[in-house]
Amino acid sequence: MRVMVAEDDGALSVFLKKALELEGNTVRLVTDGAGVLEGIEEDMPDLLVLDLGLPRMDGVDVLRALHGQIDLMSVLVLSGRSQLSEKIECLNLGADDYLLKPFSMYELLARCKAIGRRRMGSSAGLLQCAGLRMDRIKRSVSYHEELLDFTSKEFTLLEYLLLQKGRAVSRRELLQNVWQMSPDAGTNVVDVYVNYLRRKLSAVGASGLVQTMRGEGYGIAAKQNDGLPRFATMPIDARYQTALEVA
Repeated sequence: MRVMVAEDDGALSVFLKKALELEGNTVRLVTDGAGVLEGIEEDMPDLLVLDLGLPRMDGVDVLRALHGQIDLMSVLVLSGRSQLSEKIECLNLGADDYLLKPFSMYELLARCKAIGRRRMGSSAGLLQCAGLRMDRIKRSVSYHEELLDFTSKEFTLLEYLLLQKGRAVSRRELLQNVWQMSPDAGTNVVDVYVNYLRRKLSAVGASGLVQTMRGEGYGIAAKQNDGLPRFATMPIDARYQTALEVA
């Protein structure tokens, strides 16, 4: 991956660069928020590793300024700020993950790899359901050939629900696997983003695709031979999804 590391701590940024390059990434360093915007204008990375405490422009302000471009790359936030509200704000602004300082370099590298896997998609590159078609490699979604515009987090949420098609997915599971947050986090971010999905799907005639299972969570129903929606009761881990197409 092409990685941009935005970190004003010189020693840490060099250490990050060396570690990421050893994993086969191409790494570019910037030391302030304005430099992030200038660098992305020149050459957009696949992954931005963004420290929040940057000079000239705070990392949160960088995320706000990247509105409209952030869906074209992934963002891993680094921060010593442990407030839940700060983390939620970054995730709502489009960040894919949030790692607290001090951190283990092994954990950071593992999270970068996980983001890369989600970005490129696994072996199941194409997901389909009731006229909805998701290309996980091109990161595009269409409904009966009409393209839909989703943010990075909306795409990831819809992708997870499609991979789990046929069963109800709890809010706790979505917090943990889509937002990488504690399943006990006191936030309604899941409900907010499900509403975003429904609004955009309804606009193209796909209302009812994402269903609510009272007391269980959300899901995309799999139709059986009788044409009625069915939800499984046993959990299925998306990591073990091997089909080339979910139809």
